[in-house]
Amino acid sequence: MGIYRFKDMKSHNQILLIAAVIIIAFNLRPAITSVGPLVGRIEAELGLPNWSLGILTSLPLLGFAVMSPIAPKLGSKYSNEKVLIAGMVALSAGILLRSVPVIACLFGGTLLIGAGIAVANVLLPGILKERFPDKVPLMTSVYSTAMGLMAALASGISVPLAELGNVGWELSLAIWVLPALLGIGIWVYFVKHRQSANEVRVQYMGANEARMWKSRLAWDVSVFLGLQAFVYYVVIAWLPEILQANGASGETAGWLLSYAQFIGLPVGFFLPVVAGKLKSQSYLTVGISLLALFGSAGLLAGDSYLITFLSVTLLGIATGGLFPLALAFLGMRTSNPRHAAELSGMAQALGYFLAAVGPIIMGLLSDLTSDWDLPLMVLIIVILAMAFVGYGAGRDRTISDEYDDMSMSGKHG
Repeated sequence: MGIYRFKDMKSHNQILLIAAVIIIAFNLRPAITSVGPLVGRIEAELGLPNWSLGILTSLPLLGFAVMSPIAPKLGSKYSNEKVLIAGMVALSAGILLRSVPVIACLFGGTLLIGAGIAVANVLLPGILKERFPDKVPLMTSVYSTAMGLMAALASGISVPLAELGNVGWELSLAIWVLPALLGIGIWVYFVKHRQSANEVRVQYMGANEARMWKSRLAWDVSVFLGLQAFVYYVVIAWLPEILQANGASGETAGWLLSYAQFIGLPVGFFLPVVAGKLKSQSYLTVGISLLALFGSAGLLAGDSYLITFLSVTLLGIATGGLFPLALAFLGMRTSNPRHAAELSGMAQALGYFLAAVGPIIMGLLSDLTSDWDLPLMVLIIVILAMAFVGYGAGRDRTISDEYDDMSMSGKHG
């Protein structure tokens, strides 16, 4: 396998590559974040209980967990670009299938959506490490901001789209096939014209993938990514329902979810850049985690609109910053593209498996207790655990450092 470095490419291909990364980023959240504000309509039309709607949100994450270890191998065998195209095709098919108002299509399409998104989720950090080796934090900021922007837009317009001409939730969800088709087009163009860019191919040696699972740092990064994803997807899935339980209308709750994501965009853009200038990111990670804790505690109090608004703001800032930071760790805690791809596969397989249980647990606890107090208490405990492992993930070390320590330990042992 080889590296096509950004600086070795012609200017028109540089622009195309950046655009291609951004277009893929546009597709990594809307198919999921557009569901939350519409769960009440879906529940009413198809007669589904809360816990099953939690599964609807978790199924993409299960797709992430299943596909994450496979995607790096496929990318190595067939090229990252071709596998990304296949992922976008799966995403497009899943979006269209999910929009059929039949329970089997709803859940089957959602699982296919998860598999398609997982491919890009895993391969993009490796692509950034390959193509932009000296600009990983900056490019992480660019694509995570693009991802967050579309996620926020999808949350905000889902209800208005469903009510526009009474098109219903089906067409409101189906519209997100358009950026997926655009992603297919731009990457097909990129694959077709890649050779004309006269890119320089640089070889590097791979590592033993099994060793990644023995690294404490890899586990810290993986669990941190998983727990922040747990928090993020619980917010995406259930914040509108929590807000409506506190007296907000459905449309207001949808726009507050959208606001929470928009308010996190500036933080999500600058935080990886700031983190890249720090020797250690441990205290920064703990500080952002505490914002999520205060936001969750405020929702638990929920006795005034001001407290609710401030809580949503804190949650938006925290979730907007934690995800790009977790993505940046995939590059910052590794020293070469192969390690970045392997860590990305491990972190997203383990991480999204943890995240997948979040919406299900919260929906089940809400059904059992008929309120959101206990789910919010559980969320606070998860955030405390996230801060703990995040401190370890922010340490000034790389996977290679730990591999060297293992080798030295073996020699002396």
